[in-house]
Parts: sequence; C-alpha cells; structure tokens
Amino acid sequence: MIETILAYRFIQYAIYASILSGILSALIGVIIVEKKLVMMTGGIAHTSYGGVGFAYFIGIQPLLGAMMMAIIASFGIGAIKRQGKAKSDLAIGLFWSFGMALGILFIGLTPGYPPNVQSFLFGNILSVNTFDLRILLLTTIVIMLVIVPFMHVWKLYAFDEEYARIRGLNVTLLDYLFFFLIGIGVVSLIKVIGIIMVIALFTAPVTIAELFTKQFQGRIIVTMLISILTFLLGLFISYLINVPTGAVMIILFVIFYVLSILTHHIYQQKHMTKMLQSQ
Repeated sequence: MIETILAYRFIQYAIYASILSGILSALIGVIIVEKKLVMMTGGIAHTSYGGVGFAYFIGIQPLLGAMMMAIIASFGIGAIKRQGKAKSDLAIGLFWSFGMALGILFIGLTPGYPPNVQSFLFGNILSVNTFDLRILLLTTIVIMLVIVPFMHVWKLYAFDEEYARIRGLNVTLLDYLFFFLIGIGVVSLIKVIGIIMVIALFTAPVTIAELFTKQFQGRIIVTMLISILTFLLGLFISYLINVPTGAVMIILFVIFYVLSILTHHIYQQKHMTKMLQSQ
C-alpha cells in the first residue's frame, strides 16, 4: 500500500516539502521563539496575503507577490519594533489587517472567476507543485547558508543581545537580516501549512524541543526531527482519511506537545522521588 502511495508524483513532492519545511522552520523557529517574535511572524504571514491578491490581479505567480509583500512587511514591522514594544504591537495589528484587506480587495478586482485561495490560507501540502518546491528549496538553502556557518553568532543574538553588542556584533544588521529570513521563510511555507496556521509551525515543535534540551544547536536538531516526523505522519493521515493536511499537522503538533508535557512532568516527579528517597 505504501509503495502505491509513494508512486504518485504529488506525494513525492509533498514528502520533499515536508523535509525542507522541517529544516527551514527549525533553523529560524528557535530564534523566533527565543527572541519573542511570534506575533511579528504572524503579522508578516497575514500581510503577505495582500501580495497573493496583487499577484493574481496582475497575473504573476502568487508566491512571488507574497514574497514581495512579506519582505516589505518584515522590514516595516521590524523598523517599528526596534522603537518599542507598544509601537510594534500596533504596527503588527495594522500590517496584519491591511494585508488581509488588500488581498481581498485585489482578488475581488481580478477579472473572471475569483481564484481559489484556500491553499494559501489553510495550506495544502498535496497541492505543492514544481515551482513551489523550487522556492522552498532555494529559501531553505539561503537560510542554511546564513545561519549554519555562523551558529555561534546567532546563538549570541538569540540568547544575550547585550553581550553580543559587547562582543562587537552589529545587532541592528542581525535584526534586519533575521527579519528578512522570517519574511522569505514564512512565504515559502504558505502552500505547505497556510497563512493562518504558519505561526504554529514556528512555535509548537520548538516548545516541545525545549523540554528535552536547552542547548541552541540541540534545540534546532530536535525541532527539525519533530517537525519532519510530524509533517510526514500528518501527510499520510490526511491522505488516507481525505482531510486537510495543514489542520492534521497542527493537531498532531498540539497532541505531541501535550504528551511531551505529561511525559516531562512524570519524569520530573519520579526524579524528585528518587532524590528524596536517597537522602
């Protein structure tokens, strides 16, 4: 049965997308969570919907329009965020609603039948095509080249920004570089997980990984493994019972998180009991 499923080209593409998505989301997800940029990431994702609508309106690839809008939003929100939390929360809310409204407006103005944007909003990894896969592969390679060789730099940036400044690192440059990575990373995952649920992909597996390791590199590796396994499991479950893939993946992430919390709690209780008995 599995051999029959794997023979389909769209399943093969979905598997490739699952692996690449797991790598990409882990590399920037750990930093996003540590730097408390979750809401900013959600704001960029929703703003990119304006680019999707604009792309349909002028007749280009939707992901290209989304990429353009996401990069603009990442720099815009990022610039305001550096001025203070209150202003950044306001900026995120404005960009969030403006992007969604802009997308709806342009789609409404697009001549002919309105395009189907369900896969952009809610994700459908089974609909990933060659172009989507190439964008995802290129983005993953770019993010790997920026982060992996300079892991010690990003570790300082994520955990101790003041110490990074003392060490002579240009934190402002790192901020904007990382905002750019968030922008391209979010858009690359839109067809896989959807605009609405992309935040969970950058947070849930990272939160689970934190229960098992506190090391920066270790957290990235564990997050990567959790993400890839959950993606593949969600892919086959959704295919077998014919339900939306993105929703299945998010539900699995939440289930694994709850199970991890319970397991971690039980382990701590047993460890504490052994310590008390040994005294």
